[in-house]
This record gives sequence, structure tokens and C-alpha cells, in this order.
Amino acid sequence: MKIRTFFRHILSAGKNTFRNGWMTFASVSSVAVTLLILGIFLVVMMNLNYFVKNLEEDVEIRALVENTATTEDLERIEKQIKNTPGAASVVFSSKTEELEALKESFGEDGMDFELIEQENPLKDVFIIKAEDPRDTEKIAKQVGKINGITTVNYGQEEINKLFSTADLARNVGLVLIAALAFTTMFLISNTIKITIFSRRREIEIMKLVGATKWFIRWPFLIEGLFLGVMGSMIPIALIAWTYTKIYEVVGGKLTLSFLRLLPTDIFLFQVSTVLLLIGAIIGMWGSTMSIRKFLRK
Repeated sequence: MKIRTFFRHILSAGKNTFRNGWMTFASVSSVAVTLLILGIFLVVMMNLNYFVKNLEEDVEIRALVENTATTEDLERIEKQIKNTPGAASVVFSSKTEELEALKESFGEDGMDFELIEQENPLKDVFIIKAEDPRDTEKIAKQVGKINGITTVNYGQEEINKLFSTADLARNVGLVLIAALAFTTMFLISNTIKITIFSRRREIEIMKLVGATKWFIRWPFLIEGLFLGVMGSMIPIALIAWTYTKIYEVVGGKLTLSFLRLLPTDIFLFQVSTVLLLIGAIIGMWGSTMSIRKFLRK
């Protein structure tokens, strides 16, 4: 195709987009509404996945050491833990530090613990985090076999429930997004089909004067691209503005510390790109599928 012909198709598509006012409005509105629903659901699912990831990263193993352990024993135990496959970080917390942390967790009531400072009943602890949170149980069992470790705590039941819930949420989210994306494609393509159907006489005239199929197809293809992009701009703007305001109000965090929202810059760029591509692709696909019926005759 010649460059001049291509620009002629773009100009023709632009004129037709604005010439068919109400049909263009209907198509753009359909794209905007369906992509807005898809975009909102996408934002929710991506943040939910982010919440779960933060929870998984907060999973830790607490290995309690025997009270009779010497400095040499502590160094040996720490070295063995660090050499455990899958252990990402190992932090030592003395029983004094454990008592201080316990006092702080109780706030003003923590002053009552000062009575037991002389005979601290707590134990020294090694706090371990896994490279892959799902290896927590395996690492905990290996650490528990080290000589000098009395108890290993990692909340086995809670961890298993967390991972099961995380897998369920991700799988359900993927299925729902796929279903919603398919519904979006169906609604938008049908709306664009109605737009092109209203111009079937124009296509017949172009065929009668000898225009090739691709010569007829290109303006409609580009017009579908315009409709998809125009329709995607509205939900992108609404989602970006609303999400930014929510992020500013909550300061990136919700009620609990691990419920952190995704940072606005990269996240909104990703969502905007996805919606823009979906709008453009569906617009072009809808036009292609719709006009094919008239070109067969």
C-alpha cells in the first residue's frame, strides 16, 4: 500500500467517525462502559494479588534456642541456619530484645513486665525468612533438627490456609477477568457491527465502482481503531483520577499494615496500557469481523 493511500484511509476513517455522530457515540459509550467495568475489576484483582504477596513476604520462622547455649553455640547455629537451602535471611534476637518487643506490643501495660526483667523467662530467637514463602514449612523442619534449637514456630495451620486462599483468589480472579474480557469483546464488537451495518450501502457502492476488498476494509479497520481508543480514554481517565485520590487519602495503606495499595505511577501506566490495547484491538477486530460479511457478497 502506498503511503499516500494509507493517509487517505486515515483521513476517510476520521471523517466517517465524526460524520456518523450518534452511531459513533453509541460505539464509544459501549467501549467506555464495558472497559470501565473491566478496568475496575482489574484494579481490584491486581491490588488483591499485591496484598497476598505482601502477606507471603511477612511469613517468618522463629527458632527458639536452648537457654544453656553459649556464644559459640549461637554462632554455630546461625551458620547452620544460613546454610539451610532456601533460607533468605537470618536475624538473631536476644531474649532481652524479645522482652523489650513484648513490652512495646502491650503499650502502657508493658510496664508490668519490668518485674520479670531480672529473671527473663524468654529465649534467644533466630528469625528466618525463606526465599520462596512456600518453602517455609520445609525450611522450618530442617531448622528444627539443628542441635540447640528447642522449638520452631511458623504458624503452620495459618500458613497453609494463607497459601490455599491465595491460590484460590488468583485462580478465581484469572477466570473472572477472562470471562469479563470475553464479554467486553462481545458487547463492543456487536455495537461496532451495528455501526457498520448502517453503512452497508456505502460498501455496496464501493464494490460496484471496482474497489478492492482491502481498499474497502482499511477505512473501517482504522475507524474501529479510533472507536476503541476513544472509548478506552474515558475509563482510563476515570480510573486514574479515582485511584490517585484514594491513594492520596489512605496514604498507600488501608486499615492493616500489610494492606498496601500498589503505587500509582507504574501501576496506572500498566492498567492504562492494557485498557488502551484492549480497546484498540477489539475495535479493529469488531470492524474486521463485521465488514467481512458484506465483502463476501
